Amino acid sequence: MKLKMKVAALQLSCGVSIERNVDRAVEQITRAAEQGANVICLQELFAGQYPCQTEDHSRFDEAEPIPGPTTDRLGQLAKQHGVVIVASLFERRAPGLYHNTAAVLDADGSMVGIYRKMHIPDDPLYYEKFYFTPGDLGFRSFDTRYGRIGVCICWDQWYPEAARLTAMTGAELLVYPTAIGWIPGERETHGAAQYSAWQTMMRSHAIANGVFVAAPNRVGREGEIEFWGGSFICGPTGELLETAPHDDEALLIADCNRAQIDAVRTHWPFFRDRRIDAYQGLTRRWLDDRQ
Repeated sequence: MKLKMKVAALQLSCGVSIERNVDRAVEQITRAAEQGANVICLQELFAGQYPCQTEDHSRFDEAEPIPGPTTDRLGQLAKQHGVVIVASLFERRAPGLYHNTAAVLDADGSMVGIYRKMHIPDDPLYYEKFYFTPGDLGFRSFDTRYGRIGVCICWDQWYPEAARLTAMTGAELLVYPTAIGWIPGERETHGAAQYSAWQTMMRSHAIANGVFVAAPNRVGREGEIEFWGGSFICGPTGELLETAPHDDEALLIADCNRAQIDAVRTHWPFFRDRRIDAYQGLTRRWLDDRQ
């Protein structure tokens, strides 16, 4: 495998037409490949508008199997351009069983694996527990032509345990497909702090685990949510390599030298110094000295 990954994060707005959304994603993947990107990451649930603002049974009709028509099309595109594609989709696994799932397609068009979102939120306008069964595959990463890639999805990004366990499977790049934005009345008062917390959290995952991070977010208004864009790619010391605006679509491309991972980890040897004999409490909901 080559030492250098050229990573792209696509920040797109989504319309009501799934066919048109997928067509536009294909156009931007092609554009990224033409600019030299070899690992191309799409935002969360890129094929449709974010379905979870309401609890609407008709939205289950938008789900599809994996493998399925969209992953088949993206696999052909990956093979055509010799690129890796990370694509988040609304997965129909079985009747009544649905997941928020990312597929990793290698540069030969094959699917090297899937990750099912583990942490499922239930917040105002983010009623994901109505739609998605929590993931049952654990935290994973996948060997591709250009490096080993781990995927977590949106709400997973707030959990250091998820990043650590994914990094411990050998991931060199953590990808966080995301759909996050401001609900009505939030942007003016809390917007800057919310975005800063979001970005800071994932940059800290990069630092604590000595990995590259790509966070492609959607952008634009859908229903009541104003998706805040701000997608970024950062290096293993948390340095921002590329950042997108809040109010427009963007294609980010950054050079990621995998040799930097070993250099960073030998200077900041967090994995060496972990006290694995002292972390048993992490498997408990809460620690209470009174018990």
